[in-house]
Amino acid sequence: MFGIRPWIHAISCVGKTLHLDDLAKDPFTQFDAWMRKAKAAGLPETTAMSVCSVDPEGRPSQRMVLLKHISPERGLMFYTNYGSRKARELDAHPPCSLLFHQHILQRQIRVRGRAERSTREESEAYFKTRPRSSQLGAWTSRQSEVLDHRDSFEQRFQEVSERFKGQEVPCPDFWGGYRIIPDQFEFWQGRAYRLHDRFVYSKIENGHWERVRLYP
Repeated sequence: MFGIRPWIHAISCVGKTLHLDDLAKDPFTQFDAWMRKAKAAGLPETTAMSVCSVDPEGRPSQRMVLLKHISPERGLMFYTNYGSRKARELDAHPPCSLLFHQHILQRQIRVRGRAERSTREESEAYFKTRPRSSQLGAWTSRQSEVLDHRDSFEQRFQEVSERFKGQEVPCPDFWGGYRIIPDQFEFWQGRAYRLHDRFVYSKIENGHWERVRLYP
């Protein structure tokens, strides 16, 4: 359980108006600053993000995943089953968006970009850091396929556990990472009377970023 005192402190800091000069020139630096603030405030699951993709008919779908890595070189990375609906949609239509919601701080971070699969080496390296139960779970789930009964799922987990008993669990070929290569970051800060602060970083030539304030 998270204590309430950090949250009270966080709320007390919400009322300060943001100016463009208050923000870092690089969105990755600004993202890190806000994530650190959220963690210090005791917010649970600060790396949780909504991923929005579209199907072949253009219908959007969203789901929550966990951000596992972020850097200008590698983008924003998460891991999943490559047979899942989100993976199929991202492979077919790479443009996508992410949303981080820090409700206690009245903040949102939106990211727009393109998805691409991580390298096999990156996927295997991360897979080795997961708890063994999560590794077995990756082999067990046929993500997004129809499941006839919960018992079938649990039986499959037991079969997978026996299969890899006494040995290292390898990274499945159907499991791995995605990196979102961003072309836009948006930082939104709630204010009284809906006079919110809203800033957008857009990627321009030579890897530089342009910053502007938007009406909320």
